[in-house]
Amino acid sequence: MSVTTLDPQTALVLIDLQKGITGLPVVPVPAADVVGRAARLAAAFRARDLPVVLVNVTGGAPGRTEFPSGGGTPPADWAELVPELDRQPGDLTVSKRRWGAFHGTGLDRELRDRGVTQIVLAGIATSIGVESTARAAHEHGYHVTLVTDAMADLDEAAHRNSLEKVFPRLGETGTTEAVLTLLG
Repeated sequence: MSVTTLDPQTALVLIDLQKGITGLPVVPVPAADVVGRAARLAAAFRARDLPVVLVNVTGGAPGRTEFPSGGGTPPADWAELVPELDRQPGDLTVSKRRWGAFHGTGLDRELRDRGVTQIVLAGIATSIGVESTARAAHEHGYHVTLVTDAMADLDEAAHRNSLEKVFPRLGETGTTEAVLTLLG
């Protein structure tokens, strides 16, 4: 379903737009395009005094997996948010150690304290951080909007699966322009 409305108390949540992730080879659009669209959304939300949440990842969940982790020590600035987001003092920042932005963080409490009923999501990677956060937001009872042209993934098939199969079950989808139009 295409995005139809934004609640009066909607927050923008941007996932993992940090130096170490935006430097990865993502598809179907370059990370620079994702960041540019995310920055436009953030500026529009701030102009309307709506919450902007900037999420970065600083670690990973423990446990064995069949997919090896990157290993080694990341560069010192790996988790730093990209400057194009123009982080402002009123923005919420959330550092997570899991895929989703809700688990083990105070994000739900911060949003509820602000009366937020809907979140608009964008970021990298579509099938990991964005999808995990969308699933949790849906389970927490938020209306969820996913900005399809402001996200990318390391795997195009995984990106497409999230957009076509998963996201329509979790909320509404739309482009950056559609969200900006609804913001007015």
